[in-house]
Amino acid sequence: MEGKVPEHRKISAALRQQIAAGKYAEGQRLPSEVELARRFGVSRPTVARAMRDLESLNMVSRRVGSGTFLKSSDSKPSAKTERTLGLLVPGLGNTEILDPICNEISRFGQGNGFSVWWGDAAAPVSSAADAEELCRQYIERKVAGVFFAPLETVPDREAVNLRIAKAFQDAHIPVVLLDRDMFEFPGRSQFDLVGIDNFIAGLMLTQHLINLGHRSFVFFARPNFPGTTDLRLAGCREATERAQLAKPRTACGDPTDPDFVSSLLGSDPPDVIICSNDLGAALLIQTLSSLGLRLPQDIGVVGFDDVTYAVLLATPLTTIRQPCREIGQTAVRVMRERIDNPGLPPRQILLPVELVVRKSCMRGLQPRSHRLELLRKPSS
Repeated sequence: MEGKVPEHRKISAALRQQIAAGKYAEGQRLPSEVELARRFGVSRPTVARAMRDLESLNMVSRRVGSGTFLKSSDSKPSAKTERTLGLLVPGLGNTEILDPICNEISRFGQGNGFSVWWGDAAAPVSSAADAEELCRQYIERKVAGVFFAPLETVPDREAVNLRIAKAFQDAHIPVVLLDRDMFEFPGRSQFDLVGIDNFIAGLMLTQHLINLGHRSFVFFARPNFPGTTDLRLAGCREATERAQLAKPRTACGDPTDPDFVSSLLGSDPPDVIICSNDLGAALLIQTLSSLGLRLPQDIGVVGFDDVTYAVLLATPLTTIRQPCREIGQTAVRVMRERIDNPGLPPRQILLPVELVVRKSCMRGLQPRSHRLELLRKPSS
């Protein structure tokens, strides 16, 4: 259920990396579309679209009959190195939320005199070793700053993230955190952070459910969840407390496991399951369907993030939309200010979110007794 990244985006990301690494000189002709299509194993129209991506970022110029050329820069080579920024983002190139944020960082950064290096687009960061190796490369390249989304799923993640951040700090390279802090909630590091107000997001979503008439909730997350999930849960709890309702029960496990999902529902299923993100919600919906439960008649499910497939599910998902474009632009502004004024105190900039209402949490049309009956039926 992971959102698939279009091939043209992978190609444009790889070319951006090569350009930032100095593989092509200013004014040099890039490989032809036919050559790139052969190299990446895709069709020529796919390569053409990737080239249009670079053209929209004002990185290349396309000349009919001649080819595609890297645009010249007004800055000197040494200044260009000093204005290079790095992205250290786990899974970059295959993430539904951080990919559009990083695309906007590249686009907006280009307009502000920066080039942005995506690391190795062909081998995205998936382990602590990957992240620390990319950290070392950025330090060797003497990048002007790094946008860092702390690792979530690696063992001893806090120690790994702190080690990476300290390496940048010792090299006097500014760091702007994306989406989440390195410390577990409610801890806060000494680095700038740009993301959303996850507490308000959880509060807003749960208040909407209460206004619809729902009264009982389970908050579900998959293992190794980040501190942003704790904040979303805190917002949910605040909403139920204000409404004088029981706080949401919490559950953490594998949403594709029918036994776990059955235990999550229990003998008295909630009105709605609030999932910590849309991916968890989508996987959970599949399992609920296999157990004979219908959305939204028998139970509601909601999520966070508003990823591409949220509207494509059999029952479109009510969720919280992140302002990816604004997050990317704000991160560039914060980085520019941090580079120009290293003595600024650490800032945490949390952007507002939008509630997107769809059909997955409308009031059930069947009484609870019918829902319990469905739960007792053995799965085929």
